[in-house]
Amino acid sequence: MTQARAVVFAYHDVGVRCLKTLLSGGVAVPLVVTVADDPTENRWYASVAEVARDYGLPLITASDANDPQLLSQIGALAPDFLFSFYYRAMLPAALLATARRGALNMHGSLLPHYRGRAPVNWAILRGERESGATLHYMLERADAGDIVDQLAVPILEDDDARDVFAKVTVAAEVILARSLPELIEGSAPRRPQPLLPGSYFGRRRPEDGRIDWSRGAQYIHNLVRAVAPPFPGAFAEVNGERWGIHRTRRTGELSRLPPQLYGAGGRCYLVCGDGGVLELLAAADARGALDLAALAARAARAPLALG
Repeated sequence: MTQARAVVFAYHDVGVRCLKTLLSGGVAVPLVVTVADDPTENRWYASVAEVARDYGLPLITASDANDPQLLSQIGALAPDFLFSFYYRAMLPAALLATARRGALNMHGSLLPHYRGRAPVNWAILRGERESGATLHYMLERADAGDIVDQLAVPILEDDDARDVFAKVTVAAEVILARSLPELIEGSAPRRPQPLLPGSYFGRRRPEDGRIDWSRGAQYIHNLVRAVAPPFPGAFAEVNGERWGIHRTRRTGELSRLPPQLYGAGGRCYLVCGDGGVLELLAAADARGALDLAALAARAARAPLALG
């Protein structure tokens, strides 16, 4: 049987693990396309470019998937498959058509839910108890093609986005590894997915991490988890100063106090708009990480206002 050939568009941890899965499954990769790292981001994830160089694979960096030269180059390769693994751009129809046996994407949610950008962050923010990965065929419309396979992973009460993303990365690797033989044989399933109202989500911006203390404790806890470092992080005004609120935990307690930070028993607590109380487990100001023991002693004497 002729060896299957695939052009791979990839970035991030999912890109690295799925590229290695293809190679381990005997797929020839005549070209890897990635994007340049954003200098404004804290790159905490693995590098597709480094992996491609390590395996001696042809590699290009392209930020514009509509580049006619890129289309010509991939068209000349006439790959069996085209894969997109967390590549940071939509691939145009002309590019998808170069794959003789199909163009497929790995998405970090359980489609048809959480199509679009930042699916893990949005799922945590909205209080979901599971996420996952979905392998699906690509269309011109984002994340709308037939589903080949998907796998759910749990979102625990105190999981942050990096915790969940690590699980989604493993799910993506498992899905691709078990689907690859059927894709190569031409027997992989294709399940149409419905288009659900409100199932698309947009890119999140750093400003979206601002905490509104009038909201309930569960919502604020979800926001903190959804954008915790290495993502931009949640932030708020505390006693008139901007703080990063990096880690919290629900206590299950209710307070009649207005929103404020108080100290008790050597620990720091945040009263939210619904009276719910969060324990503050990590925070920083402009000078760096806060000493929570010292903060608790200070706030036990005089609570701090949450603005």
